[in-house]
Amino acid sequence: MQLLYETYLKFLLFFVFLFVKQLSWAETGTNLLTNISYVNSLGYPFKYPYLSSNGLPVETSFKFPSPLPSMPSDGGNFGKRSIDMGGLEVTQISISNSTSHRVWRTYEGGPDNMGVSIFEPTTIPRNFFKLGFYAQPNNRQLFGWILVAKDVSGSNLRPPVDYTEVGNTTTLLIKQEGPAYFWQPLCPNGYHAVGLYVTTSPMKPSLGQNSISCVRSDLTEQSEADTWVWRIKDMTISSLRPATRGVEATGVFTGTFSCKQLNFLPHPPPLFCLKNTKFDLSSMPSENQTRVLFKTYSPWIYLHPKEDFLPSSVNWVFANGALLHKKGNESIPVPIHPNGSNLPQGGCNDDLFWLDYLVDKKAREKVKRGDLESTKVYLHIKPMFGATFTDIVVWLFFPYNGNAHLKFLFIKSLSLGNIGEHVGDWEHVTLRISNFNGELWRVYFSEHSGGTLVDACDLEFMQGGNKPVVYSSLHGHAMFSKPGVVLQGGGKSGIRNDMARSDKCFDAGIGYEVIAGPGVVEPPWLNYFRKWGPRVHYRIDIFLNSVAKILPIFLRKGLRKLINKIPLEMRGQDGPTGPKVKVTWTGDEQYS
Repeated sequence: MQLLYETYLKFLLFFVFLFVKQLSWAETGTNLLTNISYVNSLGYPFKYPYLSSNGLPVETSFKFPSPLPSMPSDGGNFGKRSIDMGGLEVTQISISNSTSHRVWRTYEGGPDNMGVSIFEPTTIPRNFFKLGFYAQPNNRQLFGWILVAKDVSGSNLRPPVDYTEVGNTTTLLIKQEGPAYFWQPLCPNGYHAVGLYVTTSPMKPSLGQNSISCVRSDLTEQSEADTWVWRIKDMTISSLRPATRGVEATGVFTGTFSCKQLNFLPHPPPLFCLKNTKFDLSSMPSENQTRVLFKTYSPWIYLHPKEDFLPSSVNWVFANGALLHKKGNESIPVPIHPNGSNLPQGGCNDDLFWLDYLVDKKAREKVKRGDLESTKVYLHIKPMFGATFTDIVVWLFFPYNGNAHLKFLFIKSLSLGNIGEHVGDWEHVTLRISNFNGELWRVYFSEHSGGTLVDACDLEFMQGGNKPVVYSSLHGHAMFSKPGVVLQGGGKSGIRNDMARSDKCFDAGIGYEVIAGPGVVEPPWLNYFRKWGPRVHYRIDIFLNSVAKILPIFLRKGLRKLINKIPLEMRGQDGPTGPKVKVTWTGDEQYS
């Protein structure tokens, strides 16, 4: 009882103290929430327990389930920790408690409303300099990196001549460790800034080069927002990526971020990214190194337990009755050679040719069902971000795409008849691997007309290894990182994507073929640019009329709008094309 009384008295005195203290803070225009770091320093029972960082995912650094493999030395520069980009040597600093210092943190806003943390890299190799700070949401384990640079000519890096404030959190009534001030370097003529400096004081940072460096303009490229890291009210923090991306693009992902605050003046000049002016592909992995990488990170793919239409190898489909049709001569289709050597090469998707299967019902059904035993994945090895990363694009072929199912209001799963069915279905997953150290950074999951990019720290891995788990949706074969149901179309209604574990699964690393990349001889079927299935039209009006009989009139319009959101290929209005026709073949993955 005595202990309870003493604790009560402490709390009473504490709130009286805060009231008096708030009066003095009010004179300076600050408030209780912007002085959280001071309150937390008082200790229990004065420390606000909901502001404690204990238990935040970001407090734990992500580690891969298994040790990373040692790479065979093949004479190249892959995995050598630094890359010569022509005038600059850059290295990748992994953000952790031992390599960086947390400058500032807030406890709300952003993903899951858990806030964001800002880190300054501190463990930097000799003669290398910072280009900016790193930002990460608090709702995930600490996993990220930032590039630092070394001037190899003596004129490619310069200290800033001044700073301009681009935002601060002094007016935001949020739970934070004091206010944060975001500063953009103002660079000498002919130099650009690629990142921001963050302080917890309104005083400008030092102008010394050890604080932050500007980069000569011809060693930079335009950047743009990649993904938003933290957003609250009128402030947004976004990671930056090169504006131009693809296999021949020289822009380099630097690991820095931008800060945009509404109505904050003056507007700063744009931030840039680095540019690999050397771009000789010497940092790309060799054939042997690629083999080791894929053995380590090859995805484990789960098909839905009710999946009727399995994947197969391309050669299996050709050998079991795939036919080449030509416009104007449709009645005399040509059997395709097992290796696809008699397919038309090059050209464009001009509707002149398309593939289909045998008319015989039994033989056609056999091909449509696929063959899991023959399944192999097809790898495209391509440089990304100025050859500082390697994309291993894992392509899968499904001979047939099944029909779609709809969730609409109280109807959990409504079959759309034959809507969504079509011959030939190409899907892919992309492993994005750092050429600095061979670590898997992100995995891209293709989902119909778009996709999702997931950081390694947010992936599910097969037990005892570094193989990410991939879930293929029922009938549609879209790729997802988690099981469950995802509705396509927005809201609480849409086309169902059902994912679940089953005994229909395989390790993509068991059977694969490298079909494209530096020094790779491409198979003939890869350069077939026409349709992998016939153009078909489904009578959506018949389906709508049949369903409308059981729905009130005021719900029919909503159903029609939802149906119109189905992708064209799912509605059967056009036949699918092969991997090399996709815009992502030479470009970056499509995500937002």
